[in-house]
Amino acid sequence: MKKYQQLAQQIIDQIALGAWLPGDKLPSLREQVVMSGMSFMTVSHAYQTLESQGVIVARPQSGYYVAPRPAVRSTLAPVKVMRDEAVDINTYIFDVLQASCDASVVPFGSAFPDPRLFPLQQLNRSLATVSKTATAMSVIENLPPGNEALRHAIARRYAQQGMQVSPDEIVITAGALEALNLSLQAVTEPGDWVIVENPCFYGALQALERLRLKALSVATDPESGIDLVALKQALNDYPVKACWLMTNSQNPLGVTLSPEKKKQLVELLQLHNVTLIEDDVYSELYYGRERPLPARAWDEQGITLHCSSFSKCLVAGFRIGWVAAGKHARRIQQLQLMSTLSTSSPMQLALVDYLATKRYDTHLRKLRRILAERKQQTWQALHQYFPSEVKIHHSESGYFLWVELPEYMDASLLSEQAIANKISIAPGKMFTTGRTWDHYFRLNASWALGEREKHAVQRLADLIRQQIKE
Repeated sequence: MKKYQQLAQQIIDQIALGAWLPGDKLPSLREQVVMSGMSFMTVSHAYQTLESQGVIVARPQSGYYVAPRPAVRSTLAPVKVMRDEAVDINTYIFDVLQASCDASVVPFGSAFPDPRLFPLQQLNRSLATVSKTATAMSVIENLPPGNEALRHAIARRYAQQGMQVSPDEIVITAGALEALNLSLQAVTEPGDWVIVENPCFYGALQALERLRLKALSVATDPESGIDLVALKQALNDYPVKACWLMTNSQNPLGVTLSPEKKKQLVELLQLHNVTLIEDDVYSELYYGRERPLPARAWDEQGITLHCSSFSKCLVAGFRIGWVAAGKHARRIQQLQLMSTLSTSSPMQLALVDYLATKRYDTHLRKLRRILAERKQQTWQALHQYFPSEVKIHHSESGYFLWVELPEYMDASLLSEQAIANKISIAPGKMFTTGRTWDHYFRLNASWALGEREKHAVQRLADLIRQQIKE
């Protein structure tokens, strides 16, 4: 039995003997360190274990207390649909992201690919070109729904996949996140139920919190994606207004739904007349021969608002995204005028100029090849250095690896230790309002494995071993 387990069992025995009664405050972590002679990490693990078992409860700014009644270990299957009437996670997400902003930190926790993979010189030339030719009317011409030539260029890329999307339904936004937020705001009111994946992109949770929406988190698997049986249950049991889902290269898991599952997903949402807000920012980063279709391709009733951007595949700094909004296009334009007014005019014009050079697809082919190679190399490095108790989930797209630690470990604690060592990771707690993914973390594998990155992998492995030994 490990040290933290010994301490946890000791406290359980003390409670059973009546030394600690329901409602009693336990010694603080630091007090327990002094009393037991164990390390702070060991004591923290023990308390977290007791809390997860329901033996004790944590009260913010107060400490740990004996639970009101003895905990009974559940033998039920994992919860497939988790409800949250008030999402409250933005502060934690903000703290984690702020801690990893330092340029000296190895950015394994970043959501963006290595910016050195983008054609920045060509894009800067395009920006310089349009800056010389821009007129006083440029700003007005690029107000919502956005630059007409850019909307036509995006519509043509839909057409190349056999999809009929009119330029008139496309609204250019300040990145995909604005497209997603405006889409959600257009079809909901405060207090409405919205379905998200579990785990899901943390931006979805932040949006729900900001708009005061209720969350239904539906179980999502690293291999097969969202559980359609659980989704059906949620749709039957709650008056759901919208679903915010990623069907291609899901963040953080990386999984892409099969065409059959996308079709079934759309049919299910159509049956319940629920809007699908499709977050599709990674679909260009596939590894096979053909770009996967979005769920929008199976939508014949216009329930899907398809959101994407150039931020993950061309340039992050331009912050150019869009939504193919269908019948909601006018409403989204109105909401945009009340918030950001419009997307940057020079950036829109620069993209139009760059896309006209026909270099975009050449860039994408090179980008996909490099990302696939780096992801494989990073996966191999993790297998080489990480303890055998760690499982690394690998997907055939994008640039994320989903890392599964032993169940008793806490990726948030690992994240704090990693930051102290100038390494960032994205702990599982960022992607859910529950505790299911506390022992997971997302790792960005888009970086070339130089000496700095290899050392960071080795240091992470050391930190994980230290927690396992505790």
